[in-house]
Amino acid sequence: MEIKWFGHSAFELVSGNTRIWIDPFFTGNPLAGDWKSNTSPDLILLTHDHGDHLGDTHAIVKETSANVLALFDLCHALTADGMPADRILFDGNGMAIGGTIEYNGFKITMTQALHSTKNGVAVGFIIEDPAGFTVYHAGDTALFGDMCLLAERFNINVALLPIGGHFTMDAMDAAKACGYLEAESVIPMHYGTFPMLAQDTIAFQDALKKYADDTKFIQLEAHKSITL
Repeated sequence: MEIKWFGHSAFELVSGNTRIWIDPFFTGNPLAGDWKSNTSPDLILLTHDHGDHLGDTHAIVKETSANVLALFDLCHALTADGMPADRILFDGNGMAIGGTIEYNGFKITMTQALHSTKNGVAVGFIIEDPAGFTVYHAGDTALFGDMCLLAERFNINVALLPIGGHFTMDAMDAAKACGYLEAESVIPMHYGTFPMLAQDTIAFQDALKKYADDTKFIQLEAHKSITL
Protein backbone atom coordinates (compact mmCIF):
# COMPACT_ATOMS: atom_id res chain seq x y z
CA MET A 1 0.00 0.00 0.00
CA GLU A 2 1.17 3.51 -0.84
CA ILE A 3 0.30 6.15 1.76
CA LYS A 4 0.52 9.88 1.03
CA TRP A 5 -0.14 12.71 3.49
CA PHE A 6 -1.71 15.96 2.29
CA GLY A 7 -1.29 17.65 5.66
CA HIS A 8 -3.72 17.85 8.59
CA SER A 9 -5.82 14.62 8.52
CA ALA A 10 -5.97 14.25 4.74
CA PHE A 11 -4.43 11.07 3.34
CA GLU A 12 -4.34 9.07 0.16
CA LEU A 13 -4.19 5.27 0.24
CA VAL A 14 -3.41 3.40 -2.96
CA SER A 15 -3.45 -0.37 -3.32
CA GLY A 16 -3.83 -2.12 -6.64
CA ASN A 17 -6.02 0.01 -8.88
CA THR A 18 -7.95 1.65 -6.04
CA ARG A 19 -7.25 5.13 -4.71
CA ILE A 20 -8.87 6.28 -1.45
CA TRP A 21 -8.80 9.78 0.00
CA ILE A 22 -9.60 10.42 3.66
CA ASP A 23 -10.83 13.83 4.88
CA PRO A 24 -9.80 15.76 1.73
CA PHE A 25 -9.16 19.19 3.27
CA PHE A 26 -7.25 21.14 0.60
CA THR A 27 -8.75 24.63 0.35
CA GLY A 28 -7.58 26.50 3.45
CA ASN A 29 -4.98 23.86 4.33
CA PRO A 30 -1.56 25.53 4.13
CA LEU A 31 0.16 22.19 3.52
CA ALA A 32 -2.14 20.66 0.92
CA GLY A 33 -2.05 22.71 -2.28
CA ASP A 34 -4.68 22.23 -4.99
CA TRP A 35 -6.50 18.89 -5.02
CA LYS A 36 -6.71 19.09 -8.80
CA SER A 37 -2.95 18.62 -9.07
CA ASN A 38 -3.37 15.04 -7.80
CA THR A 39 -4.87 11.96 -9.43
CA SER A 40 -8.52 11.94 -8.40
CA PRO A 41 -9.74 9.25 -5.98
CA ASP A 42 -12.14 6.39 -6.48
CA LEU A 43 -13.51 6.72 -2.94
CA ILE A 44 -13.60 9.45 -0.29
CA LEU A 45 -13.91 8.49 3.39
CA LEU A 46 -15.16 11.18 5.78
CA THR A 47 -14.60 10.99 9.53
CA HIS A 48 -16.93 13.92 10.31
CA ASP A 49 -18.31 17.14 8.88
CA HIS A 50 -16.13 19.89 10.33
CA GLY A 51 -14.74 22.04 7.55
CA ASP A 52 -11.17 20.90 8.02
CA HIS A 53 -12.27 17.30 7.31
CA LEU A 54 -15.22 17.56 4.94
CA GLY A 55 -12.96 19.92 3.05
CA ASP A 56 -13.36 19.89 -0.74
CA THR A 57 -15.58 16.81 -0.91
CA HIS A 58 -18.46 18.50 -2.73
CA ALA A 59 -16.15 19.95 -5.40
CA ILE A 60 -14.28 16.67 -5.86
CA VAL A 61 -17.50 14.70 -6.32
CA LYS A 62 -18.83 17.30 -8.75
CA GLU A 63 -15.70 17.32 -10.92
CA THR A 64 -14.60 13.67 -10.72
CA SER A 65 -16.14 10.20 -10.59
CA ALA A 66 -15.32 9.73 -6.88
CA ASN A 67 -17.80 8.07 -4.55
CA VAL A 68 -18.24 8.90 -0.86
CA LEU A 69 -18.56 6.79 2.29
CA ALA A 70 -19.47 8.31 5.64
CA LEU A 71 -21.76 7.92 8.63
CA PHE A 72 -25.47 7.51 7.81
CA ASP A 73 -26.42 10.90 9.30
CA LEU A 74 -23.66 12.75 7.48
CA CYS A 75 -24.55 11.07 4.17
CA HIS A 76 -28.10 12.39 4.40
CA ALA A 77 -26.79 15.85 5.26
CA LEU A 78 -24.60 15.71 2.14
CA THR A 79 -27.56 14.84 -0.08
CA ALA A 80 -29.56 17.66 1.53
CA ASP A 81 -26.70 19.96 0.50
CA GLY A 82 -27.03 18.81 -3.11
CA MET A 83 -24.71 15.82 -3.44
CA PRO A 84 -26.30 13.16 -5.68
CA ALA A 85 -27.33 10.13 -3.62
CA ASP A 86 -25.95 7.79 -6.27
CA ARG A 87 -22.45 9.11 -5.54
CA ILE A 88 -22.72 8.09 -1.89
CA LEU A 89 -22.33 4.37 -1.30
CA PHE A 90 -25.40 2.27 -0.63
CA ASP A 91 -28.05 4.55 -2.14
CA GLY A 92 -26.93 7.55 -0.11
CA ASN A 93 -27.12 5.75 3.23
CA GLY A 94 -23.45 5.20 4.03
CA MET A 95 -22.85 3.08 7.12
CA ALA A 96 -22.62 3.24 10.91
CA ILE A 97 -20.12 2.51 13.67
CA GLY A 98 -19.32 -1.20 13.94
CA GLY A 99 -20.27 -1.91 10.35
CA THR A 100 -17.91 -3.34 7.74
CA ILE A 101 -18.33 -2.94 3.99
CA GLU A 102 -16.39 -4.22 1.00
CA TYR A 103 -15.20 -1.97 -1.79
CA ASN A 104 -12.96 -3.18 -4.66
CA GLY A 105 -11.54 -5.91 -2.44
CA PHE A 106 -11.01 -3.57 0.51
CA LYS A 107 -12.73 -4.14 3.86
CA ILE A 108 -13.63 -0.88 5.58
CA THR A 109 -14.82 -0.89 9.18
CA MET A 110 -16.19 2.22 10.87
CA THR A 111 -15.01 2.80 14.43
CA GLN A 112 -15.90 5.24 17.15
CA ALA A 113 -14.05 8.52 17.76
CA LEU A 114 -14.49 10.89 20.68
CA HIS A 115 -15.11 14.29 19.14
CA SER A 116 -17.92 16.68 18.24
CA THR A 117 -19.68 17.01 14.89
CA LYS A 118 -22.77 18.65 13.42
CA ASN A 119 -24.39 15.54 11.97
CA GLY A 120 -24.32 12.24 13.81
CA VAL A 121 -21.04 11.45 15.55
CA ALA A 122 -17.37 11.53 14.64
CA VAL A 123 -15.81 8.25 13.47
CA GLY A 124 -12.59 6.56 12.48
CA PHE A 125 -11.89 3.84 9.94
CA ILE A 126 -10.05 0.52 9.80
CA ILE A 127 -9.06 -0.05 6.18
CA GLU A 128 -7.82 -3.48 5.05
CA ASP A 129 -6.55 -3.74 1.49
CA PRO A 130 -7.03 -6.91 -0.60
CA ALA A 131 -3.68 -8.27 0.62
CA GLY A 132 -4.65 -7.77 4.27
CA PHE A 133 -2.49 -4.70 4.95
CA THR A 134 -4.38 -2.72 7.59
CA VAL A 135 -4.49 1.02 8.26
CA TYR A 136 -6.32 2.70 11.14
CA HIS A 137 -7.31 6.33 10.58
CA ALA A 138 -8.47 7.50 14.00
CA GLY A 139 -10.17 10.69 12.84
CA ASP A 140 -10.35 13.52 15.34
CA THR A 141 -10.43 11.79 18.70
CA ALA A 142 -9.44 11.83 22.32
CA LEU A 143 -7.74 8.81 23.82
CA PHE A 144 -10.19 6.05 24.77
CA GLY A 145 -9.55 2.68 26.39
CA ASP A 146 -11.53 0.68 23.85
CA MET A 147 -8.68 1.17 21.39
CA CYS A 148 -7.46 -2.03 23.06
CA LEU A 149 -10.42 -3.82 21.51
CA LEU A 150 -9.29 -2.72 18.05
CA ALA A 151 -5.96 -4.41 18.74
CA GLU A 152 -7.82 -7.63 19.61
CA ARG A 153 -9.89 -7.50 16.44
CA PHE A 154 -7.34 -6.23 13.91
CA ASN A 155 -3.64 -6.54 13.17
CA ILE A 156 -2.96 -2.85 12.59
CA ASN A 157 0.06 -2.27 10.38
CA VAL A 158 -0.12 1.53 10.42
CA ALA A 159 -2.03 3.88 12.71
CA LEU A 160 -2.73 7.44 11.53
CA LEU A 161 -3.17 9.37 14.79
CA PRO A 162 -3.78 13.03 15.67
CA ILE A 163 -1.12 14.53 17.94
CA GLY A 164 -1.93 18.24 17.81
CA GLY A 165 -3.80 18.59 21.11
CA HIS A 166 -6.44 21.28 21.80
CA PHE A 167 -9.10 19.59 19.65
CA THR A 168 -7.73 16.02 19.75
CA MET A 169 -5.23 13.82 21.55
CA ASP A 170 -1.91 15.42 22.34
CA ALA A 171 1.52 13.82 21.99
CA MET A 172 1.37 11.82 25.23
CA ASP A 173 -2.13 10.46 24.68
CA ALA A 174 -1.35 9.58 21.07
CA ALA A 175 1.69 7.64 22.25
CA LYS A 176 -0.46 5.81 24.79
CA ALA A 177 -2.92 5.06 21.97
CA CYS A 178 -0.11 3.32 20.09
CA GLY A 179 0.37 1.06 23.10
CA TYR A 180 -3.34 0.24 23.21
CA LEU A 181 -3.52 -0.38 19.47
CA GLU A 182 -0.32 -2.47 19.29
CA ALA A 183 0.26 -0.90 15.89
CA GLU A 184 3.42 -1.84 14.01
CA SER A 185 3.92 1.75 12.83
CA VAL A 186 2.41 5.18 13.37
CA ILE A 187 2.15 8.24 11.16
CA PRO A 188 1.18 11.39 13.11
CA MET A 189 -1.39 13.84 11.75
CA HIS A 190 -3.49 16.86 12.72
CA TYR A 191 -0.52 18.99 13.73
CA GLY A 192 1.30 21.98 12.28
CA THR A 193 -1.71 23.21 10.32
CA PHE A 194 -2.85 25.99 12.65
CA PRO A 195 -1.05 27.94 15.41
CA MET A 196 -3.07 26.39 18.26
CA LEU A 197 -1.95 22.87 17.35
CA ALA A 198 1.41 21.26 18.11
CA GLN A 199 3.81 22.41 15.42
CA ASP A 200 6.12 19.40 15.23
CA THR A 201 6.46 15.77 16.24
CA ILE A 202 9.30 16.08 18.78
CA ALA A 203 7.16 15.62 21.90
CA PHE A 204 5.33 12.72 20.25
CA GLN A 205 8.55 10.92 19.39
CA ASP A 206 9.74 11.32 22.99
CA ALA A 207 6.42 10.04 24.39
CA LEU A 208 6.43 7.11 21.96
CA LYS A 209 9.73 5.88 23.41
CA LYS A 210 8.11 5.84 26.84
CA TYR A 211 4.67 4.39 26.11
CA ALA A 212 5.00 2.34 22.90
CA ASP A 213 8.63 1.78 22.08
CA ASP A 214 7.76 -1.18 19.81
CA THR A 215 5.76 1.06 17.47
CA LYS A 216 7.83 2.39 14.58
CA PHE A 217 7.60 6.15 14.06
CA ILE A 218 7.16 7.29 10.45
CA GLN A 219 7.55 10.98 9.63
CA LEU A 220 5.78 11.95 6.42
CA GLU A 221 6.22 15.34 4.84
CA ALA A 222 3.21 16.83 3.09
CA HIS A 223 2.77 15.40 -0.41
CA LYS A 224 5.36 12.74 0.26
CA SER A 225 4.41 9.08 0.16
CA ILE A 226 5.68 5.82 1.56
CA THR A 227 5.01 2.31 0.31
CA LEU A 228 4.58 -0.36 2.96
